[in-house]
Amino acid sequence: MKKSLVAMVIALAVFAVGQDGAAPQSQPAAATPQAQPAQQKKEIKDPAEYNAYVGAVQQTDAAAKISGLEAFLTQYPNSVMKVDALELLMGAYQQTNNQAKMMDASTRLLTADPNNLRALALLAYTDRAKAEANQDPQKSLAEGAQYSERGLTALKTATKPEGMSEPDFDKMKSQMANIFHGVAGIAALQNKDYAGAQTHLRAAVQIEPNDLRNVYPLALAYLTATPQDYVNGLFFIARAGNLAAGSPGQPQIQAYGKSQYTKYHGSDQGWADLLTTTKTTTLPPDGFTITKYVPPTPAEQCTELVQKGSPKEMSFAEWELCLSAGKPEDADKVWAAIKGVALVMEGNLITGAPTKLEIAASQDDIDAKRADVVLDMSGTIPPRLMPKEGGVVDFQGTPVSYQATPFVMMMDNGALVTKGPATPAKKPPVRKKPVAK
Repeated sequence: MKKSLVAMVIALAVFAVGQDGAAPQSQPAAATPQAQPAQQKKEIKDPAEYNAYVGAVQQTDAAAKISGLEAFLTQYPNSVMKVDALELLMGAYQQTNNQAKMMDASTRLLTADPNNLRALALLAYTDRAKAEANQDPQKSLAEGAQYSERGLTALKTATKPEGMSEPDFDKMKSQMANIFHGVAGIAALQNKDYAGAQTHLRAAVQIEPNDLRNVYPLALAYLTATPQDYVNGLFFIARAGNLAAGSPGQPQIQAYGKSQYTKYHGSDQGWADLLTTTKTTTLPPDGFTITKYVPPTPAEQCTELVQKGSPKEMSFAEWELCLSAGKPEDADKVWAAIKGVALVMEGNLITGAPTKLEIAASQDDIDAKRADVVLDMSGTIPPRLMPKEGGVVDFQGTPVSYQATPFVMMMDNGALVTKGPATPAKKPPVRKKPVAK
């Protein structure tokens, strides 16, 4: 994927957060005070092993703790405290910002304890950070998603560690679920698994609603899906615009949101109100909706045209619209206004003969090279005055009849003219047909 959607997500989210923007997702703590030996029910029976372990974990200097733990694990590779020692080692490397060694300790920890939540969370978080730093983002996110799926599964059966209170345990599980869902969601978005991205990122946002790094891609997961979920997507893109306030990326996020809102709603009316709502409302409230713009039918467009002004002053394309797709009463009004009236018009010659010209007079039919006017000439056109096929021709004619599908207007008393100042009724009718927004 040369320029993946998630690359744009990562670049813009990081750009929006910047140095002074919203705080990024908290990095998981690799170890907690509950890992201290006094709070463990595990028992080291060998005094030398016990002294080596206690001596290492009681070091206050991170480098000294690392040295002591590495020595302990080398000397006692099968210790009952191996998992605890690796958790503390992982945290010590994290404290010294030694990412390579931290990752190594995390991997060793997962070998000893495949469902270790701290290791899974730290590895998933680190892989997302690597992707956001553009360090092989596809591979990093794929690996991070694997750790996240393992972590979400492990959370279902996780038991509270000895010495940890229930509130602290619930908080830890919530923080880890936030990390796992966020990484899994970004990876799903990378793979265009929009349903998966919506599920995971929505779960992450419900846990931490102020994290732009999840809110913004959640909006894109809704807005770029097939089919698009505009109601949810527009809510979260407006929310992302608010969370990016004061950052360089805010104008780009809000401009994108406004364009998507206008596309869906038909105008930007209400967009400012949505921005105001999402400043303090973190999730779509019950009953939240945005009205979808439904373009008028051709018949409704014709009715509006007839009501706005004189049918005689419409363009040829508008006559064609009304006569081919308008309500009978509207078509009758238009035809009554132009039947038998000499009109000066402009079009492109499709085919020509000395006594008859076939002309495309609306832009749509000009583009399609299809005649929508058959002009019977009042006399024979001299060879030297015969217009070239495909060229512009100015002509006068009197409408006498028409067929609705495909639309063709028959005119007689045709004549070539030299176009002068056009009156409204003689305005060159080369506009396109009215189309839905």
